Amino acid sequence: QVQLVEAGGGLVQAGGSLSLSCAASGISFRLNVMGWFRQAPGKQRELVATFTSVGSTNYADSVKGRFTISRDSAKNTVYLQMNSLKPEDTAVYYCRAVLIGVGYWGQGTQVTVSS
Repeated sequence: QVQLVEAGGGLVQAGGSLSLSCAASGISFRLNVMGWFRQAPGKQRELVATFTSVGSTNYADSVKGRFTISRDSAKNTVYLQMNSLKPEDTAVYYCRAVLIGVGYWGQGTQVTVSS
């Protein structure tokens, strides 16, 4: 069974940086589709950044130029470097992976940006 374990997150002042990581376990081959979503209180979960099945990246407009997604394919680990953080980036960040059409979610990690 695929498990996604996130690390990182925490509290940071506006303008600061944080880094998240997500490691997948329980599989023996490479995950192509991995990415990050977030959910703020009272809002729907939204895409932050993801690798697609063809290896390209997609970013939400709100994070372009500030966030960078990267990965270590050999380790099935995806990272999210978040710079120039804003209070509106405050949310629970979730890792997501897709394997043979089935989506998996991590447990989520809180990111709080103070003004």
